[in-house]
Amino acid sequence: MRRTVQRTVTIDGIGLHSGRPVRIHVRPAIPGKGILFRRSDMVPARDIAALWHNVEQTPLCTRLVDPSGVSISTIEHLMAAFAALAVTDVIVDVDGPEIPIMDGSALPFVEAIGAAGMRPLPGRLQHLEVTRQVRVERGDAWASLSPSHDFTMTFEIDFPDAAIGKQSRFSRVDSRSFIDELSDSRTFCRMADVELMRSRGLALGGTMTNAVVVEGDAVLSPGGLRHDDEPVRHKMLDAVGDLALAGYPLIAHYHGHKAGHSLTNELLRKLFVTPGAYRLVEEAAPIAA
Repeated sequence: MRRTVQRTVTIDGIGLHSGRPVRIHVRPAIPGKGILFRRSDMVPARDIAALWHNVEQTPLCTRLVDPSGVSISTIEHLMAAFAALAVTDVIVDVDGPEIPIMDGSALPFVEAIGAAGMRPLPGRLQHLEVTRQVRVERGDAWASLSPSHDFTMTFEIDFPDAAIGKQSRFSRVDSRSFIDELSDSRTFCRMADVELMRSRGLALGGTMTNAVVVEGDAVLSPGGLRHDDEPVRHKMLDAVGDLALAGYPLIAHYHGHKAGHSLTNELLRKLFVTPGAYRLVEEAAPIAA
């Protein structure tokens, strides 16, 4: 079933990189248009489809770019919320070049959109079923998509800081499990990374309350971790958002090992050019009452 929001949702926050106030409006859309990000601060406004081939390779976030260079950054947490709530068609009106970071997780987006409610749209929804494994590697990091009966995910991370260390997790990715297990997990970084990014004019809106900041074996953010394995849960959250850029709900098993935004996008690019690696499956017709 295709779905859009019941009414326009307005969300205010701070841009992670600019440190400036950002406002977005998530608006209902007509069926079949998919998810569009609209730069309403430009004249005329510019639309960028939330699709894998519009992604510019960046290490710190997921950024959409149109052919003229107009971009919208840090879309991954909002995309994860759309995927979790099965929202397929909306217009995201943005008054600047990035989506607000909120608390560093997808939960504020899930709550705001969920409170507005969703409504069904006419037309059946297609799913993308992976039919043979595809894999990409970069150094000791890799990511793969393999055949599965539903959408599942395995992720492993390994950081030198004892506060993170080695973590791994498996999850079946559906609305309930995403909301309960992944949605509130925040982005994380090391204190040295924060200092380096700020010296380069990045992450100016980053704070101890919108990211988990660690140093050695210490968690510096107030209140500590929300989960013992919050970092790997957040990497899974990111992957859900990045994989949503396939344009279809997935029927596949995603496995990420030290993977990040750019590697997951590289995986989608390989999937779509690999003969016989996927097929589109139309959802079943609703059962008559």
